[in-house]
Parts: sequence; structure tokens; C-alpha cells
Amino acid sequence: MRIASGPRDFRRAFAAGLKASGPLAFAIVLALAFPAAAETVLIENGRVVTNGAAGIVQNGDVLIVDGRIAAVGAEIAPPRGARVIDARGAWVTPGAFAAMSEIGLSEISGSGAPNDADIEGDLVAAAADAGRAFNPNVTAVAVTRMEGVTRAAIAPSETASLFGGRGALVSLDGGADSVFGERAFMVVELGEIGATRTGSSRASLWPAFEAALRDAREYPARYRSGQGGAVLNEIDAEALAPFARGQGLFLVHAESAADIRRLIAFKQRNSGLRFAIHGGAEAWQVADELARALIPVILDPLSNLPDRFERLSARADNAALLVRAGVRIAIAPQPGSVDAHQARLALQLAGNAVAGGLSWNDAFAAISSGPAEIFGVGGRLGRLERGYSADVVIWDGDPLEVMSAPSAVFIAGAEQPLQSRQTRLRDRYNPARRQDSR
Repeated sequence: MRIASGPRDFRRAFAAGLKASGPLAFAIVLALAFPAAAETVLIENGRVVTNGAAGIVQNGDVLIVDGRIAAVGAEIAPPRGARVIDARGAWVTPGAFAAMSEIGLSEISGSGAPNDADIEGDLVAAAADAGRAFNPNVTAVAVTRMEGVTRAAIAPSETASLFGGRGALVSLDGGADSVFGERAFMVVELGEIGATRTGSSRASLWPAFEAALRDAREYPARYRSGQGGAVLNEIDAEALAPFARGQGLFLVHAESAADIRRLIAFKQRNSGLRFAIHGGAEAWQVADELARALIPVILDPLSNLPDRFERLSARADNAALLVRAGVRIAIAPQPGSVDAHQARLALQLAGNAVAGGLSWNDAFAAISSGPAEIFGVGGRLGRLERGYSADVVIWDGDPLEVMSAPSAVFIAGAEQPLQSRQTRLRDRYNPARRQDSR
């Protein structure tokens, strides 16, 4: 990949000139090394995956202006002052979108280090707010960004209730304003896990869920009158109210075909509510019904074994069968394994979906435009089309191959450093790299 002279080359030369000039110069170099503003950039001669009507454009160009895609096509003339990147036939794609993750909520999962993904006690459940806990400085953000993931949906992983709290949509640019979609969805457990939290039976699960919705719809009147809620305290009722009134998305963990059929029937009786499924190991059995109900599914292609009762009919071609039926899908680790450091594995999971019969185009869409559409931001993220946010990744190989890696990552038009704490430690303690730098 050849990069013409421009701001990046200036930064390198400037950094070299100031290398021995003291602390102030070092601070200036650091500021230059982490660009905060979008440039005008032309990426030319790439294998451009648009995720749109143009499909894959061979020897295509992508023009980035003011943080957005200004043009996609062939032989685009670079504007004056633009930085030009010759992709030399490399894959150029939208940034990946992690459809479900704890990234930014915990530093080291399963340890005594700060972990905001697990909510204990019964004071707060539906009111848990992932956006307020997101920390753009945790090490997993840089690690994930280096793998070509530019956006993520995040939510707490554990509560004591059938409600898992309010999820958020975040950028992985590491900025202080990384949360761009607050309270974007409500997590609900409507399968085996939800049953264990509401009397250890689905016979109690659905009445509890319906009563919670009534509590939320009647907030604040019944609480101010002193009646209180049938199942929700006032904190959770207030948080659930917009979703219960059709003003947000319920992200439902359900695996079995029987549970999914109950959800479809419930949606038919409550047409104003919006649902998406996370899990759906047996969703292929009700694919046609899901397509008619317009309920998308976020699935894990490796959830293909009967490891529990609600997944007895799991199979490797679940994703392919759902897409064939017209169901919108996204790909992410299965519920219970969305560790903060695992969001980057969405690309590998998409590759496994191809091995299970899903087309390459549908698999890549399931980790880019698919999640964006499910979470309501499909009009500005997930495609390389005019007017979309310039989340662009250049790859050194097929992005769904496990050995491929990004050679450049842009988020909203700003190029991101391909560095993390791990790479800095590697470079610091690797004698060969120290020798090469002399």
C-alpha cells in the first residue's frame, strides 16, 4: 500500500526532528501521533465492499471529506490537498460493528479489576445504563479497534432480574464523546435464564414480563398515587417506560424455537413493540415466521451443538437458513460469552458462517450493515456510500480470514493508531524491534 506525501508524512518527519528536544516536544509528538480531526482522503485502487447496491467495486476509489463518504467509484480525481492512499488491490470495507459486547465496561473480566458489566443486588435491573459506565480508555478498546471493529453495541451481562438493563452504541475511537447512542435498547431474558430468575419456570416468566410492561406503561401515575408496581420498583419502571410504549428496542435472549414462537405471538398482540433476538440457536426452525414478524436475530455461528436443553436443534447453517428465509441477521458471540476482549472475534465468527453456507457478502453485512440496521443507525453506518460516516478499513487480506489484519482504520474520517498496550509492550521488550529502530 503506497501513501503519498501528506499530513502523515509531516507528522513522521516532525516527530523525528523533535525526538531529542525534551518533554514539551515529546508531548507535541504524541498529539500529532493520534489524529483527532478528519482529513480529506482518497483511497484508490481498492477492492471496495460497499454493502450497498454497487456491491463490490473492483479497482474502486473511496473519497472521504469532513468525516463522511463523499464518493465511491472508479478513477475519482483527488481534491486539492487530499491525502492519497493507493490500496493496490487490497480489500477496503466499512468498519465492523460488534453487535453485542461488554467492551468498555470491564478492564479484565472475571478478576477483581473494575467490572461494570455485572449488576448485583435487586435495586437496579432495567435501569442499569451501560452508556454511563462506558470507559473509552480500557485496553480492550484499542485492541478491538486494531482488528477493524469501529463501533459496538454494549450492555451489562448480568443482573438479578429478567431485565438486563439499557444498552448503548459506542464508537471505538477512544474519544470522550464515544457514546453516540444512549439507552438504545433494553436487554430481556425470555428463555431458560429468565425462567430461573422468575420462579424457575416459564410458567412464571411470561406473567412477570407482562406485569412489568403494565407497571412501566402506568408509570408514573400508579407510583405517585402510592400503589407501587406489581413487579417493578419505581427506578426500573421509569427506565422501562419508553420501551414498554414502543419507543425503543427490546433485545431478547431466547434460544429455543418454542420460546421464539411465544415471542412472535406476543409481538402480534403488541404490534407497537420492537424486538430483536440475541441467541436464536433454534431460530432456523421458525425462520419464515421471524421474517413475517420482522424480528431480526443476532446469532453465533459456533453455537451449533446441543449443549443445553434450549439448544437441542442447534446447527451450523442457522445463519444461512435465516437469510434464505429473509430474516435480517447480525453475528456476535453468543449470550454469556460477550467478554470485553471478544468483540473482535465477530470477524472470525462471520468466516465460520461462510463455512456453514452463508455467502461472503451476507456474512460481512452481518458484522457491519446488519447490526447498524438492527440498532436503528443503518442510515449512516455500515456502508460505503455517499453521506455515510467514513468508518473505513483497509485490509492486508480477506477480512474474514483469521490471518488478515487492517493496514489502516478510519473512524468518522479520522485515521486511528494501530497500537495498543500489547503492541507497545511488544516493541519495548523485543530486542529485534529495538535493533531495527536504530
